[in-house]
Amino acid sequence: MNIIKRRYLFFLISLIVIIPGMVALLVWKLPLAIDFTGGSMLEIQFPSGNVPSTADTVAVYEDLGFGAPQVQSSENNSLIIRSIQLEEENKTSVVTRLADVSKDQPVILRFDTVGPSIGKEVAARAASAVGLAAFFILIYITFAFRGVPHAFRFGTAAIIAMLHDILVIVGIEAILCHFLGWEVDSLFLTALLTVIGFSVHDTIVVFDRIRENSGIYRKLPFETVVNHSIVQTMDRSINTSLTVMLTLLALTLFGGVTIRHFVLILLIGVFSGTYSSIFNASPILVVWENQEWKTWFKRKGSLSA
Repeated sequence: MNIIKRRYLFFLISLIVIIPGMVALLVWKLPLAIDFTGGSMLEIQFPSGNVPSTADTVAVYEDLGFGAPQVQSSENNSLIIRSIQLEEENKTSVVTRLADVSKDQPVILRFDTVGPSIGKEVAARAASAVGLAAFFILIYITFAFRGVPHAFRFGTAAIIAMLHDILVIVGIEAILCHFLGWEVDSLFLTALLTVIGFSVHDTIVVFDRIRENSGIYRKLPFETVVNHSIVQTMDRSINTSLTVMLTLLALTLFGGVTIRHFVLILLIGVFSGTYSSIFNASPILVVWENQEWKTWFKRKGSLSA
């Protein structure tokens, strides 16, 4: 199996997946939850099953002067309502009016309120967390592979593969949020950081085998050594990831609506991380070693000639 020979095909597949997500991100953007923007989230259950419609719920909030909320139906006759920041007495007024509409005594399952200043602080820390993760991963891999020529390349290739996974997740998240009405919350950030760790771990396994084989097969071309290392570790990477993905798939299907968003992002991220570790990270090393960018435009020119 010659993966390295088809490296540009795998790069193209990555672009085909990433570009629609980036277009969706530019057009629709990411709708941020109250974790990042500030506001209130009310999850309320109606035991009798007479759940107010979305229009009735919006009308209750607007009549009380709280603006139009975002309403999402949940399991067990529940509604998840996101709105501007509400005080305790405001929440009581909303629940009372919804009780009148439904002719039922609703049960408050959850009520969270985040101030705008706290939301902005969380958003800033989220961006810092991703940046710091990338920086320390680069430093760690460069140090761990210090005995290999061009150790910095290994760290940089791992970061590029990690950025691939971030772009895939963020792009798909933009599409899902637009069509499913989801929002980006702190659980999404948790899933993103988890995927980063998983992806880098998988990449390091392949890189470590390249380091070992570079000492064993010194007379072979670097491209051959890298391909041999990928093939040797592929079974392990796929089997490990498949075990995780089957568990996440079961949770996505049967785990309930409250965790479905979080688990689905993990599932997509693990798949992307496995792909990037095998088909992106190591081929990037080969492209760098051969300095192939110097011939890209020459090839194009020769073909046109």
